[in-house]
Amino acid sequence: MSTLLSINNYYYRRGGAEVVFLEQNRLFEEIGWKIVPFAMRHEKNLPSEWADYFVDEIEFGEDYNFMQKALRAQKVAYSFEARRKISQLLDATNPHVAHAHNIYHHLSPSFLGVLKKRGIPTVMTVHDLKLACPAYKMLAHDGICERCKDGAIWNVARQRCIKDSFTLSSVVLAETVLHRLLGSYANGIDRFVVPSRFCLEKLVEWGWPRERFTYIPNFVDLEQLRPCHAPGKSYVFMGRLTAEKGVATFVRAVAAAGVRGWIVGTGPEEQKLRALAESNGANIQFLGYQQGTKLFRILSAARALVLPSELYENAPVSIMEAYALERPVIGADIGGIPELIRENETGAMFPSGDHLALADKLRQFDAMSQTQIHTMGKAGRVWMENEFTARHYLARLLALYQDMGVAV
Repeated sequence: MSTLLSINNYYYRRGGAEVVFLEQNRLFEEIGWKIVPFAMRHEKNLPSEWADYFVDEIEFGEDYNFMQKALRAQKVAYSFEARRKISQLLDATNPHVAHAHNIYHHLSPSFLGVLKKRGIPTVMTVHDLKLACPAYKMLAHDGICERCKDGAIWNVARQRCIKDSFTLSSVVLAETVLHRLLGSYANGIDRFVVPSRFCLEKLVEWGWPRERFTYIPNFVDLEQLRPCHAPGKSYVFMGRLTAEKGVATFVRAVAAAGVRGWIVGTGPEEQKLRALAESNGANIQFLGYQQGTKLFRILSAARALVLPSELYENAPVSIMEAYALERPVIGADIGGIPELIRENETGAMFPSGDHLALADKLRQFDAMSQTQIHTMGKAGRVWMENEFTARHYLARLLALYQDMGVAV
C-alpha cells in the first residue's frame, strides 16, 4: 500500500483549496492509498487518527495578548513546531510521496527541508500566486497590483496588503525574505501543480522556471452533482462577500438589468452590499452561507452562475460545479476564468468591474429561451465529462508522481 502525506493549513472545508485537498485525499483512498494528513489544529477539523501530530492553531486578526502575538509572528515566518511535528509524523508513517496545498502563514514552509533531507518526493499545488506575491492575491487597495515584481517585495508592507495592517504586512514581508533566502519553495518542492494556465504563465513571467510546473486542472464529481431543476430566472453569486470578488458590480448590474439575483455567502462586505442593493433597488436575496446539497440545489435552480471577480482568480471550482448541474456561467475576463468559459457555448464573459457590461449580459440571458439556456448548460456538462472528471485528475496526478519516481 502506498502512503500519501497530504498537507494543508486546514483540515476542513474552509474554501476552494480545502475542497481540492480533501477531495484529492478521498480519490486516493478510493484506489487503496493510505492518507496521512498534516495540518493545523482547529475546532472545525475533521477527525483524524493523526491529529496529535498537527501544529497549534494560529489565526490572523484574533484578539491575542502581546506575548501570544509575538509567538505567532515568529511561527508565521518559521515554525520550529511544524518541523518537529512532521519529523515525528514521518517516523510513524514513512510516506512514499508528500503533496502540499496551502501551507504559508500557518504551517509555514519551514518543514519542507525535513522532507527534502529524508528524500521524500514533494509536490505542491499552487492555489494562488504566493510564489510571486507575498500577499498571494496580487491585489492592493487600488486594484490589481504587481508592484512586488522583480524583487520589490517591500511593497507588501508599504501598501499594507495583509488586512490593511502594517504590522501583519511586515510579518509577511519578513516571512517572504526569510524563505527566499533559504530557498524553501525553490529547493524544497520538486514539482508544482498549477490548475490554471493563467497562473502558470504569470509565475513564469515573474521568474520561475517553466519546467518546475505541471498543469493539472481541478475536477468536479459528476456522480454527486446531477441536474435536478429546469433553469430558473435568478442569477446567483456564490462566494465570500469581499470587495475583490466584485459582488458590488453584481448588485449594480442586477439593478441596471432589472433581473433577479441571489447572493450565497457571508463576509465583511455583507452590510454594505445589503445597503447598496436597497439604494439601487436591486431585486436580490441574500441567502447566507450554504454548503453541500442545499448549496447545489440553489445553483441548480438558478438561470446562470455569475463570477464578477476583480482579482486574478486561479481556477474556480464553482464554474465546474455550475456546468455539472447544467447551468451556464457569466464570468469576468480576468485571471483563469476565461479558460473555463466557451463564449456563447457554455456561457459569456464581460470586462471585469464593468457593471453595465454585465447588465447587458444579464439582459441577453434573460431574453433567451429555456431551451437555449439548457443547451449552454448541457454543453458545459459535456465539457466536464470529457476533460475535468475525477478520473482525469487522478490519472494526471499519478502520472506526475510516476515521473518523479514514485511507485504507483
